[in-house]
Amino acid sequence: MPEIPKQYKACVYNEPGKVSTKVETLDMPEPGPGECLIQLTHSGVCHSDLGIMENSWASLPYPTQPGQVGGHEGVGKVVKLGPGSETSTVKVGDRVGVKWVSGTCGNCPQCHAGADALCPQAKVSGYYTPGTFQQYCIGPVNYVTPIPDALDSAEAAPMLCAGVTTYTALRKSNARSGQWVVIAGAGGGLGHIACQLASRGMAMRVIGIDAPSKKSLVMDCGAEHFLDVTAHDDKSIAEEVVKLTGGLGASAVIVCTASNRAYAQAMDFLRFDGTIVCVGMPEGDPQPIAKAFPQAMVFKQANITAVAVGTRRDAIECLDFAARGIVKTHIRTEKLEKLSDVFQEMKDGKLIGRVVIDLQ
Repeated sequence: MPEIPKQYKACVYNEPGKVSTKVETLDMPEPGPGECLIQLTHSGVCHSDLGIMENSWASLPYPTQPGQVGGHEGVGKVVKLGPGSETSTVKVGDRVGVKWVSGTCGNCPQCHAGADALCPQAKVSGYYTPGTFQQYCIGPVNYVTPIPDALDSAEAAPMLCAGVTTYTALRKSNARSGQWVVIAGAGGGLGHIACQLASRGMAMRVIGIDAPSKKSLVMDCGAEHFLDVTAHDDKSIAEEVVKLTGGLGASAVIVCTASNRAYAQAMDFLRFDGTIVCVGMPEGDPQPIAKAFPQAMVFKQANITAVAVGTRRDAIECLDFAARGIVKTHIRTEKLEKLSDVFQEMKDGKLIGRVVIDLQ
């Protein structure tokens, strides 16, 4: 068994409401029955972590508390099993992932329906429970995600949220191979993975929309066309999408960006029987999707659906795409002490791709 220290480093939200984190020393937890102790080596940084740290989502049930450990894209090795876990499929030394929904009861109607996030006993990393911006964490042996041997840990981390969420979104869009899909926020942490999954994994035709600084990444990720969101008003960008899709519009729009305007634009991108998939969560007071008028939706037979995250099976399938080289996350690594700087860069809209925190 690996030597386990008595204390370890974690990065906490020390002033929720602001972009502010602090590295602290915490006491080592003990895994309980059905649990394992994981020595984390990497954690992705998601835009939702920023929203939770700043308390910018008015719809959250309660504000984030000082001392909360954020993060929900963790990869590491199992170093200890709790009582009764010896017979599980998870063994000491296994490389595993910790997702946003990091545990469920597995027995309620929501779990049986695949709605893991709605399980009354769901553990949500970085909000309800301590997250992955730390060197060690506890995970249930029946819910941690196995990491393929062929996949580097740093590249695996973003697939546990950005990857599985966009993979599930594309599947729920009902778009088929050869059909057009618009990715709004195509150069971000979720968007650049969505572009690859759609174009290379599912043979869809992709139009990426984002700021001009992200054009190169979006095109490298398989988009056929790129639209600079800053160069268009709502009318002209919709006209361009319709033109690029042969006058019909897109079969699906995956809104990965946390922008109410992007949701409003999406309605005009759709073809008949097209689908908007809600992924990005705008900050501030909740707003309805503009232009989602019943008359227009009936006329177009439009659909709106949403994805919070995927199931355990979705995560395993998504990681397989990355392990086979079909999807490659565009990442840069930073140390735990640089987390506040990463969040500020994210808030300023300057972040391209994904940042992964190296916890080693």
